Amino acid sequence: MNKKIVCAAILSLHLITASAQMHINMGADSPLRKLQMAEIAVSNLYVDSVDEKKLVEDGIRGMLEKLDPHSSYSTPKEVKQMNEPLQGNFEGIGVQFNIVEDTLLVIQTINDGPSEKAGIVAGDRIVSVNDTVIAGVKMSQEDIVRRLRGPKGTKVCLQVVRPGIADTLTFKFKRDKIPLNSIDATYMLRPTVGYIRIGSFGATTADEFHASLITLLEQGMQTLVLDLQENGGGYLQAAVEVANELLNEGDLIVYTEGRRTKRMEYKAKGGGLFRQGKVIVLVDSYTASAAEIVSGAIQDHDRGIIVGRRTFGKGLVQRPIDLPDGSMIRLTIAHYYTPSGRCIQKPYEKGKKQDYAMDVINRLKSGELMSADSVHFADSLRYETLKEHRIVYGGGGIMPDEFVPLDTTKYTKFHRELAAKTIIIQTNLRYVDKHRKALKKQYQTFDDFQQQFEVPQSVIDDIIAQGEKQNIRPKDDDELQRTLPHLRRQLKALVARDLWKIDQYYAIMNAQNDVVLRALQLLK
Repeated sequence: MNKKIVCAAILSLHLITASAQMHINMGADSPLRKLQMAEIAVSNLYVDSVDEKKLVEDGIRGMLEKLDPHSSYSTPKEVKQMNEPLQGNFEGIGVQFNIVEDTLLVIQTINDGPSEKAGIVAGDRIVSVNDTVIAGVKMSQEDIVRRLRGPKGTKVCLQVVRPGIADTLTFKFKRDKIPLNSIDATYMLRPTVGYIRIGSFGATTADEFHASLITLLEQGMQTLVLDLQENGGGYLQAAVEVANELLNEGDLIVYTEGRRTKRMEYKAKGGGLFRQGKVIVLVDSYTASAAEIVSGAIQDHDRGIIVGRRTFGKGLVQRPIDLPDGSMIRLTIAHYYTPSGRCIQKPYEKGKKQDYAMDVINRLKSGELMSADSVHFADSLRYETLKEHRIVYGGGGIMPDEFVPLDTTKYTKFHRELAAKTIIIQTNLRYVDKHRKALKKQYQTFDDFQQQFEVPQSVIDDIIAQGEKQNIRPKDDDELQRTLPHLRRQLKALVARDLWKIDQYYAIMNAQNDVVLRALQLLK
């Protein structure tokens, strides 16, 4: 038992020393020693057998749950799932797919990825992977993904059924690194008005943003609409690098400071591609963390206009502390502050994560999402922007310069239920799969498609019929008629996405996005 105490003490000391330079008291009365003794007593003396690993994990979670809402513990599997979208790549075969009638349907191949190079095309059905049948066996999507993915350089053999080809096709090739883009869309909204939507801030976001700016500037962009709606954040450094493209040399972007963490400032280095043109940033209640850093820097320097609804309000900085088994603690070590000195972290009570998570729902119930007049800040949270000295507030997200109310009537209950049961997605997949060649032949360009394509009534009828089978019906004809315009637009956007890229999906959906339309009105 003494050996176990010594090993535990050495391990704990090593972890804390390597991950965060903290003073540690290992005396007889130290809380750490007490915790170790409790764990050793339970694992060795308890009447029944215990899972020691789970015991420790539960203890860590118990400690962190009593802190702020963003300190957390993740298992090795959760760490991998969490990090992958932010790292900017994974290793696999490179296809976007969906499951239709227990069969993997390829929606698109990743540009220049291994599947595209091997000759796999949209519309193919992958029926087996390395002699394991995956079609018609009700295999979970997680199991299918696990078989498709694998280390770079490993071989994979796919059996593929292709419409119009009688024989099953065989493709043998090697897996490779597959890029995961954090920018959802880049296109020209109007002549001289460019649009970039960032989905999250990851390892490759800065490079992607730089490339998107070059693309739009070559097309004559003079105004940038930067869409950060529903962007939950990511890496702080990625936010700094994005803001650097828009601000002048020496402009403070953000600074961080904590009880044991000295103030650290992040400033624009200069040389950004878009330091002069107009900027409009779109935000909503789910714009958080790194996305708020960019929004706050733009607002505080009077560099552009923030349009939408009050952002989430996450002003806490987490440090990842890696544990030997691949698990991780994300511990809050500092607050971050916008250039004017605002901490936009919304209020919370330690240990009450559920109440914290309900904040956005409470905003809806209070009417805030429909009217900015319902939001009130204390005078102590009042600040001024750095150039025009406009009044801004901290302590609860970033209030937009131009408020856009949430239209709660746009998507009816009938529409929401159809979407929740994946009826809309599944019907679209069947339609595109059946008519892909004809659609490609009829619409040579996206402009042709956008101007001429109309969703066939047969597709609408199919959705309504599928809804009937699952007891999903409109309350009355009025609800049906209110549902149809938005349902048709969504279907058209989904078809465009499957024929081209996600850019085209947003090009169609944004034509009726209230926040995007308000941004365009401001430009007029």
